Amino acid sequence: MTEATRVPTAQHHSVRFYDNDRSLAQIVAQFLGEGLALGDPGIVASTPAQRAAIVRELVARPLDVVEPKRSNDLVLLDAEETLSTFMVNGKPDVMKFNNRMCEVITQACGDRTDCTVRIYGQMVDVLWKDGQQQAAMSLEMLWNQLANTRAFSLLCGYAMGHFYKDANFDEVCRQHTHVVAADG
Repeated sequence: MTEATRVPTAQHHSVRFYDNDRSLAQIVAQFLGEGLALGDPGIVASTPAQRAAIVRELVARPLDVVEPKRSNDLVLLDAEETLSTFMVNGKPDVMKFNNRMCEVITQACGDRTDCTVRIYGQMVDVLWKDGQQQAAMSLEMLWNQLANTRAFSLLCGYAMGHFYKDANFDEVCRQHTHVVAADG
């Protein structure tokens, strides 16, 4: 990938609607793998099953995940544990969210001054699945606000099956700069 084809860093907040976990893991592994190849660190905040699937896909590319994990170029977080650090009374707290995410971004960037992090987040999907749609939308807005002060490219994942009876699909799309339909 050349410098001209790098993923834009300003307000690049995309959403991937997915029908199956394997296709999502492949998309996330491609997204992270391209970044790691460019020297951009990656952060994954997802469920244990999805993290394992993403790591399997990265290894299959083949990409060494041991060294990036050791050096914090690849930070793997549990979505529910991460949510617990900034959720207050069923809503994301602005200060706690900013503190936690800035801490993780700083950890991933290390000593680099010009650092753009690629982040895959499944936290909004976890909230949505738990029936906390308003909290998920608030979290999307907090990511958009954080993008004004930090350089990152964010990919969110939402299970498509949760929108069959919900009118909030358009609102989710409005919170993102790029939308990828289920399985492409």
